[in-house]
Amino acid sequence: MTQTSHLTQLGTQIAAATSPEAAVLERVPNPHPDTAYVARFTAPEFTSLCPVTGQPDFAHLVIDYVPQDWLVESKSLKLFLTAFRNHGAFHEDCTVGIGRRLADLLEPRWLRIAGYWYPRGGIPIDVFWQTAEPPAGIWLPDTGVASYRGRG
Repeated sequence: MTQTSHLTQLGTQIAAATSPEAAVLERVPNPHPDTAYVARFTAPEFTSLCPVTGQPDFAHLVIDYVPQDWLVESKSLKLFLTAFRNHGAFHEDCTVGIGRRLADLLEPRWLRIAGYWYPRGGIPIDVFWQTAEPPAGIWLPDTGVASYRGRG
């Protein structure tokens, strides 16, 4: 059995899940579990729906984590995030829910998610969540997303 033989999505054509709950997040063994390092995923075109109006909402997500035994398989993460396109939820629910789902799956040393949401009703809403204080000794770069001034 290889490190990826248990994966169900990688290397196959698969349709996006109809909801975040139905989406399958997969993990692979961390080849460096004894090393503290930061892995970053950036999703600058994240979309979901307003739960009240059904109108689309757009965000720039930045997910940083310090792995322990597991890494998130990136195709499954992409498909998971895509499952929000037809999902109605407030910005806070989407951002924190994604962070918690990843933390539950990966059991990382540390994880944070920054959700920079484009304006709804003229007000941008930024949501930040993390599992704990970052581990000592890691290099943690800025998320790279500026405060709102016509984001792009």
